[in-house]
Amino acid sequence: MAEHEYETNILAFFHRPDQADQAMKKLDPQNVVASSINTIDGYPGDGNVETSNPLTGNFPGLGYLTLGGDFEHNASVLAAASVSASGLSSGGPDNRVTGRNILLTVIVKDEYAEEAARILEDEGALI
Repeated sequence: MAEHEYETNILAFFHRPDQADQAMKKLDPQNVVASSINTIDGYPGDGNVETSNPLTGNFPGLGYLTLGGDFEHNASVLAAASVSASGLSSGGPDNRVTGRNILLTVIVKDEYAEEAARILEDEGALI
């Protein structure tokens, strides 16, 4: 009977995408089965839009203009209620997100899991 190889999933949260990318480069590729880097957002939808002109009147709402998000209709109402959209407050300098909204998901061979987690934490990840 063949011996099974087990894998461990690690979710590591970073402040910036470049931090997650740098941490990923420090992991041993021989022991990494799969990985991805994603941005976690509070609203559903693409979140990426091309520049729009509010003078044409062809835009879906305030969240679209101020947050630059291509939200679904219900989410656009919620996004417009955000303090970042109103301009009355922000999450930090230059209205940047100050939390850990970059998620590095990595699947590693089971025997490498502890070392991989230590490497990611050393690179600033919250695991």
